[in-house]
Amino acid sequence: MTSPTETPRQPRAFSLDDPALKDASETEAGPQTAREPFRTARQQRKTEPQTAAPRPTAIDLSRGIHWGGVLLSGIAGLLALSATMWFVDSVELALTRQDWIGWVALVLLCIVGASALILILREIVGLLRLARLGRLQRDVNEALKEHDMDRERRAVRHLTSILAGRPDLQWPLARFADHESAVLKPGDLLSLADRELIQPLDGEARRTVLKASKRVAMVTALSPMAWIAMVYVLYENLRMLRALAGLYGGRPGPLGGLKLARMVIGHIIATGGIALTDDLLGQFLGQDLLRRLSRRLGEGAFNGALTARVGAAGVEVCRPLPFISAPPIRARDMLAEAFRRNTMATGGGQ
Repeated sequence: MTSPTETPRQPRAFSLDDPALKDASETEAGPQTAREPFRTARQQRKTEPQTAAPRPTAIDLSRGIHWGGVLLSGIAGLLALSATMWFVDSVELALTRQDWIGWVALVLLCIVGASALILILREIVGLLRLARLGRLQRDVNEALKEHDMDRERRAVRHLTSILAGRPDLQWPLARFADHESAVLKPGDLLSLADRELIQPLDGEARRTVLKASKRVAMVTALSPMAWIAMVYVLYENLRMLRALAGLYGGRPGPLGGLKLARMVIGHIIATGGIALTDDLLGQFLGQDLLRRLSRRLGEGAFNGALTARVGAAGVEVCRPLPFISAPPIRARDMLAEAFRRNTMATGGGQ
C-alpha cells in the first residue's frame, strides 16, 4: 500500500525467466521460511494426543492383612477351645467315677452320640432328596425342550416314584395311571402329570405361603422391638421353605433348609428381582392409607409381602415340574387376602 506522497508504480512488462524476479521471490519467502518451524511445532502439539494427568485416588484400605479380623478370630478360637476343653474335662471326670454320676454321664453321652448320628443321617437324606428333585427338574426341562416322548415317560416314572408313598395322592395317582397310556403326543404327558399330580399340591403350597405371610405381618405389627420381628421373620421364612420342600417331596433338615434358602435367594436375584420390586411397590401403593394410619402396620405389610414373594420363589424352586397346565402361584395374588384380614384383626393399628 503506497502513501499519499508517493507516486503509484506504473505497470511494466517483464520476462518469466528474469533473474531479478527470482531474487525478489526468494527475498519475500525468507520471513515465511523463518516462521515455518514455529508453525510446524504448534501443529505438532495440536495433533499429538494429550495424556491426562493421573487423578488422586483414595487409599485402598482393603489391601494387606486385616489385623482386627485376625484378633477377633483368635479370641473366638480361644473361647471355643476353652469351652471344648472344659466340656471334655467334665465328661472325662464324670466317666471316671464309679458311682451313679459316672453311669448317668455314660448314658447321657450315649444319648448325645445317637442323637447326633441320627441328625447327621437325616441331613444327608434331606440333601439327597433335594438333589433328586433337582435331577428331576433337569430331566423334565430337557424332555420339554427336545420334545422326546421317551424322556417324558422316564421323567414321569421318576415323579410317580417320588409321590408313590403319599397317602393323600393315591387317588390322583390312580387317575393319572388310567389316562397315561392314552397320551401319544409329546408334551401332553407332562401336562397331564402337572394337572393331575402337582396342581393339588399347589393349593396346599399356596395356603402354606399365605399363612406364613399372615403370621409375619401380624408379629411385625405387634412386636415391641425390631430385633424380635427380624428374628421371627427369618425363622418363619426358613420354616415355610422347609414345609414347601417337604410338600413336593424334598423334606430337608436344618442345613438343607439353609441350602434351600440360598437357592431361593439366587432364584429371586436371577429371575425375579423385577417381579419382587413390582409386587412390593404395588402392595405399598395399595396400602398407602394403612401406612399413614400406623407405622407398625406398614412394616408388617412390607415383611408379609416379602415373605409371600419368597414363598412364591420357593414354590418355583421346589416344584418338580414347571407350570405347564396349572396356573402359577404369584405373590401379588395372595397379598390382598393376607393383609385384609390382618388389618381387620389389628383394628386399624396402634
